[in-house]
Amino acid sequence: MVSTSNANASASQKRIEPPLQLQATMEPVWVRVILIVLALAFVTLFLFVPLVAVFSEALRKGWETYLTAIQEPDALSAIKLTLISAAIAVPLNLVFGVAAAWAIAKFEFRGKNVLLTLIDLPFSVSPVISGLIYVLLFGAQGWFGEWLRAHDIKILFAVPGIVLATIFVTFPFVARELIPLMQAQGSEEEEAALVLGASGWKTFWHVTLPNIKWGLLYGVILCNARAMGEFGAVSVVSGHIRGETNTMPLQVEILYNEYNFTAAFAVASLLTLLALVTLALKTIVEWKTDESRQRIPQE
Repeated sequence: MVSTSNANASASQKRIEPPLQLQATMEPVWVRVILIVLALAFVTLFLFVPLVAVFSEALRKGWETYLTAIQEPDALSAIKLTLISAAIAVPLNLVFGVAAAWAIAKFEFRGKNVLLTLIDLPFSVSPVISGLIYVLLFGAQGWFGEWLRAHDIKILFAVPGIVLATIFVTFPFVARELIPLMQAQGSEEEEAALVLGASGWKTFWHVTLPNIKWGLLYGVILCNARAMGEFGAVSVVSGHIRGETNTMPLQVEILYNEYNFTAAFAVASLLTLLALVTLALKTIVEWKTDESRQRIPQE
């Protein structure tokens, strides 16, 4: 009798639990409708309306004017410099990010917390402040100013300064994406590979890299997007020399301040297209990354 009553009690409990869970996790229909409407209104106001405004202003005077604005020498120089800065900064941050994530996730050593703090530093320091730091170091009155001038080495108001500023503001992205991923995966597979006689390079290439490839690509995409869109730090160290040290964001500012709105929005539309492509790639990689994380065995 006791067992029968217990079985009936458990059966009734099972019948009661799902409705209770649904009531605890689902809001009334009117609440859900209001939240969805508010979310759609927010996305429309702060995302779609600016996108439409950028492209409508860029194409207001027709395709011919649009293409002329993009092909203008100063605009081409800005596009070229932006691509050069990203082409240098992203691979360097890729190498640093993988090395830092490997060291932090796989090893214990003194100064580990200090390294983590340094990686997060660009997130907490204003880009303008980081640009001013480079002015303090490499400016004419800076710590290394006299030595650089004596050896005819130009860093500020030239490509090297822009690249250095871009590297500083973008170097956390790859490392910060890989560190939690590597920590979640653990080091058992690498240890097994080493026991079986694999070298460190083979272990990384054939064991670690396949497990982190989507997270690595995700970090590279974010790093590249920030490198091409950086304004604050680059603005401080560039000098705003037209046709020489202006990147695309700086070129947009100059054209807008000169009331050349069509050309400004034409260049801005290229950055907008970059943002849309980055968003699409980011979504795809996020989906792949979530799949790879779900395949990690749960302890």
